[in-house]
Amino acid sequence: MNYETTIRSELRPAIEPAISDGDLGSRGGGQRRLMIVAAVIALALGLGWYFMHKSPAATDAAAARSAQAQSVSVITPGRSSVTGSITASGTIAARREMPVGAAGEGGRVVSVLVDAGDWVQAGQVLAVVDRAVQTQQIAGQAANIEVQRANARIAQSNLDRALKLVERGFISKADVDRLTATRDAAVAQVRVAAAALEQLRASTARLNIVAPAAGLVLTRGVEPGQIVSPGSGVLFRIAKDGQLEMQARLAENDLARLSVGQSADVTPVGTAKAFTGQIWQLSPTIDTQTREGIARIALGYDRALRPGGFASAQIRSGSVTAPMLPESAILSDQQGAFVYVVDQNNKVSRRAVKTGDVTAQGIVVSEGLAGNERVVLRAGGFLNPGDVVRPVAASAATPAGS
Repeated sequence: MNYETTIRSELRPAIEPAISDGDLGSRGGGQRRLMIVAAVIALALGLGWYFMHKSPAATDAAAARSAQAQSVSVITPGRSSVTGSITASGTIAARREMPVGAAGEGGRVVSVLVDAGDWVQAGQVLAVVDRAVQTQQIAGQAANIEVQRANARIAQSNLDRALKLVERGFISKADVDRLTATRDAAVAQVRVAAAALEQLRASTARLNIVAPAAGLVLTRGVEPGQIVSPGSGVLFRIAKDGQLEMQARLAENDLARLSVGQSADVTPVGTAKAFTGQIWQLSPTIDTQTREGIARIALGYDRALRPGGFASAQIRSGSVTAPMLPESAILSDQQGAFVYVVDQNNKVSRRAVKTGDVTAQGIVVSEGLAGNERVVLRAGGFLNPGDVVRPVAASAATPAGS
């Protein structure tokens, strides 16, 4: 369509009378009218060019972009109170393990009176060592004491007679002093012999292997007929008072979140039963190779708890109030964990986050979110910052693995 020709033909009848009109009065007024007409023509030409070159796609660009935006599920996590939990693994052991060996000079084991799994009292005999030689030595030393006592009696009698004779002048003072010294030496010999006898008896008593304290016998490493000595090593292992523990190995950042007295549920391998215990000691050092420390969880005795066995523990590390998201909403790359947040203009932006405990309800976001944001729940891997999306609200109770 030729807009320029049409506009000019329509304006000509109006222009010509205006130019030829003698009532204009002067040439200056006619020039002003020509300028007004020229401006109207230019405006008409501009409008015609716009409508001729206007593209239908340009007028509908915004609508097209809105129609092409992908739909994504979003969730507003809010803030929840979460009881922190740390999962750890380790071994069960005696809380205070007492190794027991031969304390005396040793010898041949005659009998073993206890076995692994038995409860014993402090001082109870665990194994008996042959003492035939020591018995004869004790008997000989007891006889020697009687000899020394007899010598002491003779020395005392000699001294008594001398004291009676010295008054009559038959014995000198020097002889009395000599007899007194002999008597004193004989009495001392009696005491020496008695001390030797007690030493033999104590040494013989040490031949028996006894429990140093009450507890549970964990291992037995001796059999009748075996020759034992102080160099034989550990013959029995006893858990003092039957107290057990789990030695849970933890990364140093998890260890820093714990304190003595926190409770834990310990589940041994091979059973679904959990045993409740408390942390009684935290390792003061970190292994330089594994970067791990040990949390020692005190446990009461139970037949299902076997020292040396493997177990897992759920340690309660206190409560925290923070947003919680399903696993599908949290992405990660070389820069760390992040989520996609949808703003008021439905544009996607990346938000770095720091995750905390993993629970059955979701993953705790300890840093990066206030809880009132719209977070992309799924398909975050197909988005880029700045994309326009059509958000679809999802339930906040979506399971962690969805």
